[in-house]
Amino acid sequence: MRALLVALLLVLTALPAIAEDNIETTKGIIERQIDAFLKDDAETAYSFAAPGIKARYPDKDAFFAMVKKSYQPVYRPGNYAFGRNKTIDDGATILHEVIISGQDGKDWRAFYKMVRQPDGTYKIGGVVVMPETESKGI
Repeated sequence: MRALLVALLLVLTALPAIAEDNIETTKGIIERQIDAFLKDDAETAYSFAAPGIKARYPDKDAFFAMVKKSYQPVYRPGNYAFGRNKTIDDGATILHEVIISGQDGKDWRAFYKMVRQPDGTYKIGGVVVMPETESKGI
C-alpha cells in the first residue's frame, strides 16, 4: 500500500513537468515551421502539418502557396514572440498565441492549434491570424 502511494505521488508530481515539456516541444515545432517558411523550405514547413491540413492540401506546393497567399504574417514575420498558451484534454490539444510584427510594420496575433498524434508527437492542426488593431507601444 505504501509503495502504491509513493508511486502515485511520483506520477502526480511529474505531471506539471510533462505538461511544460509539451508546451516547449510545441513552441519548438512552431519556431521550426516559421524558420522553414523564412528559408522557402516547403518540404520542411509541410512536415509539421497535421493530417487534417494535409488532407486539404495534399502536397507541399499547394500548402506553401496557400500559406503565402493567406498567412503572410506567418510566412514572412518580422519579429515574433509567444504569448499565452492553453492545454486542453490532458495535452491532446495545445493552443499557442504568437504575437507577430509583420515586415509591413503591422502587428498580428496568430493562434496555433497543436494536435497530439497517435504516436505522441504534435503537429500543427490549424492557425488563425488576426490583425492586432491596438498598438501597445514600447
